Amino acid sequence: MFPMARTALSRLRVQSIPQTVARQSHQKRTPDFHDKYGNAILASGATFCIAVWAYTATQIGIEWNLSPVGRVTPKEWRDQ
Repeated sequence: MFPMARTALSRLRVQSIPQTVARQSHQKRTPDFHDKYGNAILASGATFCIAVWAYTATQIGIEWNLSPVGRVTPKEWRDQ
């Protein structure tokens, strides 16, 4: 088994990562959709999300963590 594995490994040509990166850096690659519009779509999505949350938080009337002390008074007891 060992000689067969050694033969198989010797036949495989494993290139190192720097050689592969150097070879790929010489190839010209045309920009795709994500290269052209990716940052703009990300920024517009984040802006939209923040705007919707800001509108929702300010317009639906939530009172954010306000203390009820001094505003809540007990009702008068009525005997009937």
